[in-house]
Amino acid sequence: MMQIALFGTSADPPTAGHQNILRWLSQQFDQVVVWASDNPFKSHQTPIEHRTTMLKILIEDISPHHNIALHQELSSRRTLETVQGVKQYWPEAELHLVVGSDLIGQMPNWYKIEGLLSQVNLLVVPRPGYQLEEEKIKALQQLGGNVAIASITGLPVSSSNYRKKGDPETLTPAIQAYIEHNHLYQSPQ
Repeated sequence: MMQIALFGTSADPPTAGHQNILRWLSQQFDQVVVWASDNPFKSHQTPIEHRTTMLKILIEDISPHHNIALHQELSSRRTLETVQGVKQYWPEAELHLVVGSDLIGQMPNWYKIEGLLSQVNLLVVPRPGYQLEEEKIKALQQLGGNVAIASITGLPVSSSNYRKKGDPETLTPAIQAYIEHNHLYQSPQ
């Protein structure tokens, strides 16, 4: 059975950490499906069109990236709706929803979370600064989640930190060039 990793992100902007995770996922799964989304629990500084273009650039910089595909048409503020769209493309695939450890505390509040968890396996990627709390994992399991912890830890970079401090080491050179060319993000100085 085809194994598909679902990697939706509201990254504003996508970082070298996202690229590192995508590279790892491409080595673990038959297909990695990527999309930019608007997280209803966050406010976004940059329009989704720019974040989508940056994800496309991030994917193109991964070599090889033959099994990583941007499917922006699947994007929805509700992950359950995205999963329903994925099932139209790959009705027989086993789906693995990839989330950072920073999101597992808010997941019980997601739209129809039990319905979502009944259709996907959950793959949690540990992030520096966000502990994997056993009670939060158990809460997802009690909602029907099949939860696995990824054997990779995210890089110690974040989109929020980039927006606050402007550290170019957070980004890949191609993303930094896109941001500069399009005059995105105010300089923190």
